[in-house]
Amino acid sequence: MAGRTMVLWCPDWSVTAGLLELADTASGAAADVDAAAPAVVLANNVVAVCNAAARSEGVRRGQRRRDAQARCPEVMLLPANPDRDARWFEPVLAAVEEMRPGVAPLRPGLLAIPAPGRYFARAGIDGEEAAAAVLAERLVRAGVWDSRFGAADDLYTAERAARQASAQACLSIPAGGSVEFLRGLPVTVLADDGPEGAELSGLLRRLGLVLLGDFARLGAGEVANRFGGYGADVWRRVQGREVVRIASRTPPPELACEISFEPPLDSAEAVTFSVRTTAERFVAGLADRQLVATSVRIEAEFEEGVSTRTWLHPRCFTSRDLVDRVHWQLQAGMASSGLRSRKPAGETITSAVTVVRFLPDVVEAAGDHADGLWGGGAEEQVVRGVARVQAMVGYDAVRVPVLQGGRGAADRQALVPWGERPVGLRPVERPWPGRIPGPAPSRVFAMPLEAEVVDEASVAVSVTSRGLVTGEPWRIRIGRHWCPVASWAGPWPVDEGWWLATADTPDSASGPGSGRAARFQVVGVDGRAWLLCWRSPGSWEVEAAYD
Repeated sequence: MAGRTMVLWCPDWSVTAGLLELADTASGAAADVDAAAPAVVLANNVVAVCNAAARSEGVRRGQRRRDAQARCPEVMLLPANPDRDARWFEPVLAAVEEMRPGVAPLRPGLLAIPAPGRYFARAGIDGEEAAAAVLAERLVRAGVWDSRFGAADDLYTAERAARQASAQACLSIPAGGSVEFLRGLPVTVLADDGPEGAELSGLLRRLGLVLLGDFARLGAGEVANRFGGYGADVWRRVQGREVVRIASRTPPPELACEISFEPPLDSAEAVTFSVRTTAERFVAGLADRQLVATSVRIEAEFEEGVSTRTWLHPRCFTSRDLVDRVHWQLQAGMASSGLRSRKPAGETITSAVTVVRFLPDVVEAAGDHADGLWGGGAEEQVVRGVARVQAMVGYDAVRVPVLQGGRGAADRQALVPWGERPVGLRPVERPWPGRIPGPAPSRVFAMPLEAEVVDEASVAVSVTSRGLVTGEPWRIRIGRHWCPVASWAGPWPVDEGWWLATADTPDSASGPGSGRAARFQVVGVDGRAWLLCWRSPGSWEVEAAYD
């Protein structure tokens, strides 16, 4: 039995993970989520995965959403989320790893382990089947009811055996019987391998090949020329010429650190003072493994809620940085509604803190962040200086500009706290019709300046609904002074927020930034260049300057 492999397969894992997450976030009403109810996972409005209850109602993979709901109106719709599937499969890996080290995760819902030998053997029961029964019982306690096991001499055969097993059972292929077992399988089992497998399965059936054994009787040259690389791999495995072994993962080291408070502390300053030793122990634990953390998740448990936030650092976290982040997070948690608690949204949470926990989210080699031979460069000194300023004035008080998509100069910039990952930004790569061309202005005004533009006859210049200028800009007034125009470019018209206007509401009533607008680049005879914006019905403003 040495060298054998056991595979654990959890069918329809995406649906299982979605239901587990739904039960976990149901505000304590986990009983309202029925794990046996029909459910599907949708990707682009197409059924990607469906459970057995949905299949019994006629729902199938590849159906459109409306067709699935027509077959089963009560079907539960879950969004596709690979991160969610992997996150909820981690407890399964941990449960199996407690009983048998050397777990090799293949993908969410599928893992392999070295098959247990005589340790789990009982009177009249094979050791592999007994081990599968123990694992299935443990997974049931973890909320996973449908688990199937297969054991064979190699990984590929063990996976096929697991897919043929019944729920909470193990199909054990005798030693040396992998080839015979694979040749007796129908070619339709290849559809479980994804698009390539489904394509090969359909092609083999159209050629009249029903079993994998029929496919194995073809010549090597015919297979290589007709069925491509995937077909050649399947042919070699069915022939027994390619034995796939597992690559076990190394259990990750426990790098998290936490501190409990008894009695709970209701002061952010007291908690901050108490976590210093824990922060130093966390950083020292990483340093012992030649690691540093560039992203850390801090969890603070209150008597009536939990505050969780992932903090980033442009360089790497020190113990002092972690203490500062705890202080900022507690200040926000005790004075805002950002916690997940039993209290209504918007109500201030002032409960005491019971636990603070540091968990490394992203770790890197310490050598990549070490100072040079002659000390840190200018960039490292700036980072340390900004970190000290941020510690003194507060997290949100130090911000850096970030480029985002938009048409105007002000629209294309966003300010995010220093060290934070920008999220929710408009994509830059989109076309953005009406966007001004380069070069970008060097100074964007927080509040646009009032301006006036007239033509040679001192008549106010305007822009028609077709984007045409009513007159050539001749003079501009910014503030109190008029300046002749040396050159100008534009207009770049855009209709912003047109859906906000109604037939009875003028453009100006839609608010700033809505209605028809047009931007101009204007250079005065004094050499100064401006980015001007005309807004309907006829007002001018200066958005930026080209210094």
